[in-house]
Amino acid sequence: MTDYFHLHAGPDAIRAISSLGLAHLGDGVFELMVRSWLCLHGKETAKGLHRAAVRYVAAPAQARAVPRILPLLDEAEGDVFRRGRNVSPHAVPPNATRADYQAATGLEALFGWLWLQGRTDRLNELFSVIMEEETCR
Repeated sequence: MTDYFHLHAGPDAIRAISSLGLAHLGDGVFELMVRSWLCLHGKETAKGLHRAAVRYVAAPAQARAVPRILPLLDEAEGDVFRRGRNVSPHAVPPNATRADYQAATGLEALFGWLWLQGRTDRLNELFSVIMEEETCR
């Protein structure tokens, strides 16, 4: 049985996943991390949790986080981010610019790629940098 909470996918399996596939997975990983962060920082009501989570996982917020982590990425991580960012979106949400959406897609692809490798320490490191200046709103 595959343990989907402790993945260690091989390089060939990961390369077989499109950048959009990585971003799809990374979106879920990032949202789970945000939800955990919110719960641990005092948000209590379901409505409050949902509203706060949306603020952090929306494309503009993710795009604002990208400059904080870009200098920390190694070559392989930077390549994954750029491939995700360079995917041409079919539609852009109304609350985001095309540039925001593409940066967010790059961030999500990176988080999906790291998750598939089981690199949770690295995910935590990058997420901590993203959230270090944030206060639970």
